[in-house]
Amino acid sequence: MEPKTDVNRLAITLCVILATLMQALDTTIANVALPYIQGNVSASQDQIDWVLTSYIVAAAIMTPPTGFLAGRFGLKRLFLVAVAGFTAASMLCGMAQSLPQIVLFRVLQGVFGASLVPLSQTVLLDINPPEKQGSAMATWGVAVMAGPVLGPVLGGWLTENYSWRFVFYINLPIGIIAFLGMSTFLRDTVRNAASRMDWIGFGTLSIGIGALQMMLDRGEEQDWFTSREIITEGVVSALSFYLFLVHIFTAKDPFIRPALFKDRNFAAGTLFVAIVGITYYSSLALQPPYIQNLMDYPIVTAGFVMGPRGMGTMAAMLLVGRLIGKIDTRLLLTLGLGLTAWSFWEMTSWTPNVSATTIIVVGVVQGSGLGFLFVPLSAATLSTLTMDRRAEGAGIYSLSRNIGSSVGISVVSSMLTTNTQVNHANLSQYASIFNRELTTPLISRFWNPMTAAGGAALDAVINRQAQIIAYVDDYKMLMLATLAAMPLLLVFKKATKKVEVDHTMAVE
Repeated sequence: MEPKTDVNRLAITLCVILATLMQALDTTIANVALPYIQGNVSASQDQIDWVLTSYIVAAAIMTPPTGFLAGRFGLKRLFLVAVAGFTAASMLCGMAQSLPQIVLFRVLQGVFGASLVPLSQTVLLDINPPEKQGSAMATWGVAVMAGPVLGPVLGGWLTENYSWRFVFYINLPIGIIAFLGMSTFLRDTVRNAASRMDWIGFGTLSIGIGALQMMLDRGEEQDWFTSREIITEGVVSALSFYLFLVHIFTAKDPFIRPALFKDRNFAAGTLFVAIVGITYYSSLALQPPYIQNLMDYPIVTAGFVMGPRGMGTMAAMLLVGRLIGKIDTRLLLTLGLGLTAWSFWEMTSWTPNVSATTIIVVGVVQGSGLGFLFVPLSAATLSTLTMDRRAEGAGIYSLSRNIGSSVGISVVSSMLTTNTQVNHANLSQYASIFNRELTTPLISRFWNPMTAAGGAALDAVINRQAQIIAYVDDYKMLMLATLAAMPLLLVFKKATKKVEVDHTMAVE
């Protein structure tokens, strides 16, 4: 599929970068606008996180079939459908009038956007001769890494000056240019009509993941297993995962080959990246409402204080790319875990009075920890697999990361809601007429529990303090989860040779 001229190659490269940048932006650009979306669609704190988890789960489910779909229908056709579908779904997200609508359209975004990154990599490798593939992937990787840096800043600016809807509308011009460019310059590949997909394995895994996520997302609202809905979703999820496991161990050509997990590096790395997904992406979901609702930062300022986190990731990834092969991968992973755990420990001491400088510094450190984790982790996980199994392993690795991310966001959101209620109840026992502190003239003037206005003001203060403590509890849990991953480092063994590392794994 190598183009005849350098002009064609350049045009295809630009279109591919635009398509991937569009998808990379959407991983962070919507986070900073979440409080505005929450108010507009009348969603609770745990409900608004569905906007994030629905996208991640849909992308997780649809990433593994990308290779089959490209072979069955042709790479160009699949790429065009993915770009057009992602752009259309983005427009629908911007026009959504209710929470169910925006969650449904975010699912569509995830379905169409899942294949953009692997297809982009495939196209760039196909159109460039071997001597130019390294520089092409490096250029593409830098462009993709710019997504997490630009996302919070651009999202904040668009929301402040226009509306939160424009964080989705911005994909329209990018998608149109990418679609027209690839329609003109990209050649199609040979289609394999005889290729087959393990639909039973794919279907049972998809239903299991979907039911599990529904249970986690709606559990707090439905009071968990006192609800028939939650029990049903739990049973469906467990049964689907059981059927999936039975199928892959008995089928001739299963969706996922169990033999992959005999490799200890791959097995440990797959679990490791799920834990990293739980901690890092959960933190991304927690910070925007904390900064905007408790600290009363304008959305543009919130975007600027969150943006440098991506710069830390970019700098660490560029550095670690030079260190891989020279330093034991386990040392790099230890450094990444240490930086991440320190950032969460630092966050446990935050109050709404924390300075913007502190938020930026901690964000840069946390972003650096991500760079030191994902790049060497992908190398360590996949390096010991044989070449014929590496592509399949990369798909499972990506699936594990996405599942960890969606589960983590749901768990910390549920914990935040529950702990806020518990803390509110614990603090409220001191807000009575028998508390002498509340009877002093200065305090009773504003927080008199004997009057309606004073009682309401006192309750608001208690609720604010309860939320602050609940955030601290979440950050403690994330710190402990990060530290719990350290024993897995003992399982990894050194690769016998240096392998090529995908530096974009951290931003997919």
